[in-house]
Amino acid sequence: MVKSVMVAYALWAAGGPLGLHHLYLGRDSHALLWMLTLGGFGFGWVREVIRIPAYVGEANQDAEERETHPLVPPPAGPVRFVGQVCVGIYFGTVALIGLNSLSFFYWIVLPLCVGAGVHLVSCIGQQTSDLRKTLTTCLITSPIFYGSSLSPLPISLAASVTAAQNRRAKTPRTPGSTQELGPRLYRLSLAWLAFSAPLGYCIFHNTTATLYYLSDCVSALLDMFWFLPWLKNVFEYILLMPYRLLCVLTGGGYNDDAWRKVLDILLKEYTEKEKEALKVFSLEEEASLEDITRSYRGLAKTWHPDHNPSKEAEAMFMKIHEAYEVLLQRHKPRRFTA
Repeated sequence: MVKSVMVAYALWAAGGPLGLHHLYLGRDSHALLWMLTLGGFGFGWVREVIRIPAYVGEANQDAEERETHPLVPPPAGPVRFVGQVCVGIYFGTVALIGLNSLSFFYWIVLPLCVGAGVHLVSCIGQQTSDLRKTLTTCLITSPIFYGSSLSPLPISLAASVTAAQNRRAKTPRTPGSTQELGPRLYRLSLAWLAFSAPLGYCIFHNTTATLYYLSDCVSALLDMFWFLPWLKNVFEYILLMPYRLLCVLTGGGYNDDAWRKVLDILLKEYTEKEKEALKVFSLEEEASLEDITRSYRGLAKTWHPDHNPSKEAEAMFMKIHEAYEVLLQRHKPRRFTA
């Protein structure tokens, strides 16, 4: 079926950041990328306002016409290369947030996630790359930067160079073949779930850390406007609007503390990381900050490498310190009020 430029533009305007126009044009890799990055972080979606006619032309190109041209490697483009690097870093960062507790994370999980992001960009349009070589490069590069939170950057750079060197044109589909929408949406849904499920699990499983992180972000944003108190109050009112709506839904007023009660319920539950930290100090969940600090000081003195010559002293001291930081984060004062 011949694709329309007007329909493509309408879908671009209505749901472009979700890849609706690419789905219409049969560019499923591009559609998936837009779903996962909200239109290439917004920049790609804006750029496509001048690219849509070319995309429609590619979609309407007959497969037989493509077969008459030799499958030569497409030219390397700086935009695609930058996109590969950025998306590779993005996928790696998401993996660091949601999957860093897995065994062999830096050896296997992280490089595979970065490689998947780079390869997804490589498959946009009528070209692709060698997935095996891209992933192999990631697996080789990852141990060099083992344990570093910045490791997605060098891994993504190496994978992008490999993908660019091994780019090739996609094999044209058989004339007359069509792809049904149902199976395509099913595959895209599975890919989206595979990407978002670990991140969603991490957010909900570590509710306390997530809420503290959001609280710090809100506070930092408000602190930027210290020189304009009226503007700070406006932003505070807007940012806390969900809490004020919650007060109304729970039967309270705008000045009520209903949102704090809900926040306290959420923060009452300990995460798995916090439970492990309490085990290090042999404390119960009811332990106060004073109890935690007292236990920390005693254990730190016992296991400090300067006072304990045993081989496991340094590792145990680091474990104690990390556990204390986790519990200290939980018990620190909240930084904003309604």
